[in-house]
Amino acid sequence: MRTFARLVALTMIATGAAAQEGDLTGKIAIELNTVAETDGGCTLTFMVTNGHAVAVDQLVYETVLFDAAGQVDRLTLFDFGALPVGRPRVRQFAVPDVGCDGLGRVLFNGLHTCEAEGLEEGACAAGLVPMSRVEIEVLG
Repeated sequence: MRTFARLVALTMIATGAAAQEGDLTGKIAIELNTVAETDGGCTLTFMVTNGHAVAVDQLVYETVLFDAAGQVDRLTLFDFGALPVGRPRVRQFAVPDVGCDGLGRVLFNGLHTCEAEGLEEGACAAGLVPMSRVEIEVLG
């Protein structure tokens, strides 16, 4: 019976992963994957996947960082660069003068730049899927 329960659990996990991948069609997925303390700041590491049918030449989001108390710490631009179709890319951003434990939330406030030949205007904004693997909440 245990073997059957494990098999069912593994099937559910695999099905869920496949469903998530299918959900990315026509979207940009940005996952806050890790954070690391650095001298005088915090480095945020994101995994970003372009689910659109065309490559994105440049992607920049206006980003708001909130402290652990929920107050705005700063407004900045995160440039995710060029993104091929369907292939994950990792991007890091060093945030000076803040400890990682001092960050409570990351908000992708708006689209600054989305350059992609053949992509409808607004597609990078409307299709944003923010996620987090750490305790810092990510919204879009």
